[in-house]
Amino acid sequence: MAVDFKYIVVGRGLMGAAAARHLARQADGVAVIGPDEPDDRRAHEGVFASHYDEGRITRTIDPDRNWALLANRSIGRYGEIASESGIDFYREVGCVVVAPDGSDYLARTRQAAASLDVETSLLDEAGLKAAFPFFACPSGSAGVFEAKGAGHISPRKLVKAQSLLAERAGATVIPDHVISIRSEGGSAVVQTAGGLTYRAEKVLLAAGGFSIAENLLPRPVAMTVYARTVTLFEVSEADAARLAGMPSLILETPGFHIYLLPPIRYPDGKFYLKIGGDPDDLILHDEAEMRAWFKTEGRETVRAHLQRIVAGLVPDITPLSISTAACVVSYTQGGYPMIGYTSSPAIAVLTGCAGTSAKSSDEIGRLGAELLLSGRISGQGYSTEFTPQFR
Repeated sequence: MAVDFKYIVVGRGLMGAAAARHLARQADGVAVIGPDEPDDRRAHEGVFASHYDEGRITRTIDPDRNWALLANRSIGRYGEIASESGIDFYREVGCVVVAPDGSDYLARTRQAAASLDVETSLLDEAGLKAAFPFFACPSGSAGVFEAKGAGHISPRKLVKAQSLLAERAGATVIPDHVISIRSEGGSAVVQTAGGLTYRAEKVLLAAGGFSIAENLLPRPVAMTVYARTVTLFEVSEADAARLAGMPSLILETPGFHIYLLPPIRYPDGKFYLKIGGDPDDLILHDEAEMRAWFKTEGRETVRAHLQRIVAGLVPDITPLSISTAACVVSYTQGGYPMIGYTSSPAIAVLTGCAGTSAKSSDEIGRLGAELLLSGRISGQGYSTEFTPQFR
């Protein structure tokens, strides 16, 4: 039976849009299906994405070499993506990882960076205070600082750039969302919420947390989706200028794990300092729970927790307002993205952000494209094969 497309990518978030770009540059007959950002989250009845935001940390430094390599390769292509699309989505302000002095976390972070020839500096407690006087880091801390090739990105703008370049390379961008995928007659059939049906030789499901939704895969992926609450501290123009030298920060202590982004200008024209790091987990079990969660402003208990941390960590700011937003993170059993085929040779999956893959999404998308084009992704320099697990 004739197909409409050779390849269909289901999901137009960070990974899906990247996969579509890489596919379209190497093959004809590519489509990517995913909705535009809703104008009103509360009234929206469709699916959501966590990239509807302006701030994500980007850096190579990571205690896990595979994650460091995924990030490093993606960051290496930021310039190309920005130049070709004309969309500026990256700010190189550096990133510092702070943890107890002498911790294994810092040692592994430096080791992974060194294995990739990424330059870092090790700062003791006094060094942290001297370099970053706006942070009041916990006593006994040390930090690994990556000055070049690190900072933060706008995930919203990165997806826009990837979608634009995919379309320029010949991909068809379909602003809808998929409600079912099935194998039929040696190919895959995709049905959308808008009532349309498309047939492809192969389909790559890259729907983020919504990859656990029913009717998308022969068997559901073994992935846990957690609700997350981020907190935004509005700062004045003067404070934003004063904190212009602030890098992105990851703080790993025995009591908590948080990330903090320097003041970023959001679409409303205001500057916000963003922090994330829920003190406990709230599992979202299905699509209905995810949709309901995205319509909220997150959890008040998390806001209070993060507000206390910011008051101690960045004591010299006086926020003009404090707000929260809901997002989700998806964890696989192996701790890495799942990139591989299902029981159907026509349906593959690309999902599992582990709360850390926005920065790495171009490389993860490239691996998804490689899977469809070559049938496998081995020999890429990683110590894992990203094998999917199913329930």
